[in-house]
Amino acid sequence: MPSSSQWAAFLLASFLFIQVPGPSLLFTIGRALTVGRREALLSVVGNGLGLLAQVALVAVGLGAVVAASATAYTAVKMAGAAYVVWLGVQAIRHRSDARLAMATATPVRRGHPVRIGFTVGATNPKTIVFFVAFLPQFADPTASVALQTMLLGLVFGTMAIASDGAWALAAGSARDWFARRPTRLDALSATGGTMMIGLGATMLTVE
Repeated sequence: MPSSSQWAAFLLASFLFIQVPGPSLLFTIGRALTVGRREALLSVVGNGLGLLAQVALVAVGLGAVVAASATAYTAVKMAGAAYVVWLGVQAIRHRSDARLAMATATPVRRGHPVRIGFTVGATNPKTIVFFVAFLPQFADPTASVALQTMLLGLVFGTMAIASDGAWALAAGSARDWFARRPTRLDALSATGGTMMIGLGATMLTVE
């Protein structure tokens, strides 16, 4: 198992990595602005589960294949980016849904938020490369590397959920403030959709 010094280094590296604006953080803020705090938090949980799916792939060596293959890496980036762009376009197309839902007390639902978050988390190439490049550095080579990779990934995922959840609450509060005037929700949903489209474009530039 990792030593205490390895754990300290891993926790610090993970914290810094999570706080750098990237696909997961921008997705969380965009979802909170578009569909509200509750569904954004559920999306955060789904995103964390998607990260754990990546950890499982890395643990069995599949992540290394993705990182080493330009074709596979590009395919993952394009799939994830296209999905996020599609979500953004849908948010803009249906920008009046939030206002109408508020008026009729019917929640907006365009796909289960946990599933949506899982898809974004599982197709985030930035974290695949991070896991492949950094997790082995914090593992004891004399013990089961696969087991240690899963443990480290679980801790990372928990930290990511806590951090993104805090951002979702903050963004959700801003949404509630705008919602005091229901007509503002149209522009708010369009803004969230635009953020997600921009996020999709950003994902294509991740090295």
